[in-house]
Amino acid sequence: MAVAKTSLSAGEIIRAILIEDAEVTKRTKKIFPVNTDKAELPYIIYRRAGLVQAQQKTRLPYDEVRIEMICCTAKYGDGVELAEAVRGALEGRKYTHKGLTMSSCYLADSEESNSDDAFLQTLVFNVKI
Repeated sequence: MAVAKTSLSAGEIIRAILIEDAEVTKRTKKIFPVNTDKAELPYIIYRRAGLVQAQQKTRLPYDEVRIEMICCTAKYGDGVELAEAVRGALEGRKYTHKGLTMSSCYLADSEESNSDDAFLQTLVFNVKI
């Protein structure tokens, strides 16, 4: 018997959207959950960074999941373009994937940094499941 999908699987929705988006895949086809040690630039890493269950009296409860996306590139400008493509693919989207529905997604925070030989654009999205 299969386990029912919940908001803990929200990363699957995010990955599916990014893989289908032409602007994102023009810049990278490598999208990894949580971490990777063997990727060549450019690539995206995503992870669930938090979850809050909202209780409502008039509607069904929902979960709001914080998804952190890190766009890793060799050049700063390429990283900004990849981050813009990711934002364009996700912000304001509603999407259903394998029985799990994302009813909203919006950018909540962002920052930029560098690590080793990579420029990092970090985007944090709030996703309602």
